[in-house]
Amino acid sequence: MCSRSLSRRAALWWRSGLCVRVRAVMRRRCGLSSSTATAAAFGRSKASGTLTLPRAGERREALRLLLLARRSAVDVRRDALVQLRSVIVTCPDRLREQLRQLPAGRLVVRCSRFRRSSACTLDELASRLVLRSLARRVEAATVEAAELEREIHAHVRALAPGLLEEAGVGPIVAAQLIVTWSHHGRVRSEAAFARLAGVAPIPASSGQTIRHRLSRGGDRQLNCALHTVILHRRQHDPTTKDYIARRVAEGKTTRDAVRSLKRYLARHLYRVLDSQAPHMA
Repeated sequence: MCSRSLSRRAALWWRSGLCVRVRAVMRRRCGLSSSTATAAAFGRSKASGTLTLPRAGERREALRLLLLARRSAVDVRRDALVQLRSVIVTCPDRLREQLRQLPAGRLVVRCSRFRRSSACTLDELASRLVLRSLARRVEAATVEAAELEREIHAHVRALAPGLLEEAGVGPIVAAQLIVTWSHHGRVRSEAAFARLAGVAPIPASSGQTIRHRLSRGGDRQLNCALHTVILHRRQHDPTTKDYIARRVAEGKTTRDAVRSLKRYLARHLYRVLDSQAPHMA
């Protein structure tokens, strides 16, 4: 075998070994383990009788389905609004000048009332029909989403009324928290809940720089719910504003301050959910 083939094979071996080592390091940083360690942990959990329980409950399943349907209705409404604006950009000049300055609410009402007219050109008539169809689709999706939200609110009131008293937590966010948390015992600790939500800090230090970053894993719907709460509190909660200002004054970035807030929020909401467990039984 020639020396060139040997050197090429040695380079491939070195690269494959390096990839294996890099993957092992990334798994450790993300809190993951190998299949052997996972099997050992499963055996210990089974022996101690602390296996994680699956999601349960009729109201929780109802909330999950209602959230799915509402999310679909909201997506339909958003897509129809985007298409409505796009059609206005390319419609005839006379019609575009009437509609381009209207806010979303008045625009939908105006377009939903369009009628056929013999005085319109063919392209303007087609534009009116398309705009009316899209506007009525937006109105139907809005009514559907509002109806589903009322149902969700009723279920949340029955399961965890204390969640709705938290700043920035509305019925949709509360429903997502309940669906993910499910019941007492499914998530073993607040740290596991933070990991599930994708807000547990991951070490990202380099050299003499000590820092952490947010996890990109976990339940992204739960992560979105926590992010929604943080957005509300950044605008309306004085304590949250003061905390971010203090961390920025200490040399941290706004992103680092928000990361810390999400971790605190996951801890706090887990304890609220745990205290509401008797209502969810």
